[in-house]
Amino acid sequence: MPLPTAKPGRTAHVVQYVRQRIAAREWQPGTRLPSLRSMARHQGVSKSTVVEAYERLVANGAIRPQAGSGFYVAGPLAPLSLAEIGPRLDRQVDPLWVARQSLDMGAQALKPGCGWLPADWMPTQLIRNALRQAAREPDALLTDYAAALGLPALRTAIAQQLSQRGQAADPRQVLVTDSGTQAIDLLCRFLIRPGDTVLVDDPCYYNFLALLRAHQARIVSVPYQPDGPDMDSFQHTLSQHRPRLYLTNSGLHNPTGASLSRHKAQRILELARAHDLILVEDDIFSAFEPAPSAHLAGLDGLDRVIQIGSFSKTLSASLRCGYLVVRADWIDALADLRTATTFSGAWLTQAIVSHVLRDPAWPRHIGLLRQRLAQAMGRAAPLLQGLGLEPWHVPPGGMFLWCRLPDGLDGTRLASLGLQQGLVLAPGNVFSRSQTAADMLRFNVSQMDDPRLPGLLTALMDQAGRMAHTADIAEPPSFMPRPYRP
Repeated sequence: MPLPTAKPGRTAHVVQYVRQRIAAREWQPGTRLPSLRSMARHQGVSKSTVVEAYERLVANGAIRPQAGSGFYVAGPLAPLSLAEIGPRLDRQVDPLWVARQSLDMGAQALKPGCGWLPADWMPTQLIRNALRQAAREPDALLTDYAAALGLPALRTAIAQQLSQRGQAADPRQVLVTDSGTQAIDLLCRFLIRPGDTVLVDDPCYYNFLALLRAHQARIVSVPYQPDGPDMDSFQHTLSQHRPRLYLTNSGLHNPTGASLSRHKAQRILELARAHDLILVEDDIFSAFEPAPSAHLAGLDGLDRVIQIGSFSKTLSASLRCGYLVVRADWIDALADLRTATTFSGAWLTQAIVSHVLRDPAWPRHIGLLRQRLAQAMGRAAPLLQGLGLEPWHVPPGGMFLWCRLPDGLDGTRLASLGLQQGLVLAPGNVFSRSQTAADMLRFNVSQMDDPRLPGLLTALMDQAGRMAHTADIAEPPSFMPRPYRP
C-alpha cells in the first residue's frame, strides 16, 4: 500500500525552510542536512513530508544525496540574502523593506513613520553658503581623495561640539565616515566575527537589526524602559549569552524617545567592565535634547565606549557624513579598515559640513530645531491620544513617539493598508527583535502637521479592525515551520 501523499503546503514550507538556511549561509556547501526523522520532528511534519521536500530540493540542485550518509548542501556558495538571515519576517516588518519604502515613496506621500525632519526644517541657506565657501577652496579639495581620518578642520569641529556637551574628545580620536551607518559597519568589521553575539534594546532602531544581519551576528535583546534597559534582564543576558557588543541610543532613544538615567548608565558601565563588554553608543539625536542626559561615552571617557554620530538629522541626509570617536589605540587600525573598504571619504562633503559647523548661525539653527520639535511634540501627543493611540512615553524633546494602537490592532496590517493610501507608517515589530510590539507604531512628530493625517489614520484603523474581526472568524491557523534545533 503506497504511503499517503504529504500535504503540498507542508512540503513547501520544509523546502522554504531549507532554502532560507542556505540563502542565509547558515548551511554552506557540504553541510549535512538534518536526518529525515530529525527534520520531521523539529518541523512538526511527517517523515514522508520531509522525503518529498528533500526530493524536490535534489531535483532542482539545491542539495545532493550521498548513499548511506544522508543529504548535503550542493555548491557553490549561495549569494548572501539579508532577508533570509534570522526568522523569516512578513515583508511589512522586515527592516530592509520598511527602510526602502520610506526612501522610495515620493514627496507627495505622508511620512509620519519616517526618521527624518521635513525639508523646510533644514538649514538650506547655511548649506548654500558653505557650498560657495567650499568652491573657493584649493583645487585639490575639489578633486582629490580625503585624508584617512577625515578633514582635520571637521574633526576639530566635532571634538569641540562634544566638549561643549561635557565630553572630552581629542580630534586625533575622531574618524570621519560617510554616515553613522558606515561607522557602525566599520565597528562590526573591526570587533565581531560571524556568529558573535551582539546585544540590542527591544525595541531598537530597525537598521541596527538589518546591519547586524549583514554581519551575520547572533542578536539578543533586552526590554527597554523609559529610563533605559531593564537591568535585571541586562545582567542576566550578559551572564547567559556573553555578548561582544551592546549597541544602543542613550539620548532620545529610537524608537521610544526615552533617555538613559545616570543611575542605569553607571550600572551598565560596571557590568560592561565585569563582562568584558564593548558599548557602541549611537548619539545621533543628542542635539535635540532640551537638556543633556547621561551619556555612556561622557561617563566612561572612551575607555570601553565608542560613540558615533552623524549630521543627517540636523543638517542634511544628502550630505552623507558621520563620525566615530574611539580610544586612541584603536584609531589607526580603524583608519586602515576604512581605507581597505572604501579607500577614502568625500573631501568636498566634509568641507561643506565643516564650514556649516563653524558658521555662527549653526547653534541658532539647532536651538530652533529643539523649539520646533517641542512644539510638534505638544501637538502630536494629544492628537494621537484623541484618535485612541496611547503614547508609551512622552519625551521632553526629540522627534519620536512610541504609541500603542487601540483594541489590539496590528501595526503591520495598518502599515500595509497605509502604503496603499500613500501613507508611510513604522510598525512596532520592525523595531523588535522579539517580535513583541505588534500593537505599536513609531510616529515622527515633525511629519504630522498635514491636515489629512487624522482622518486617514482613523479610516485605516477602522478598516484594519474590520479585517481583523473577519480574519478571526474565517481564517484557520496556518502551518508555520519551527526553527531547527539540532
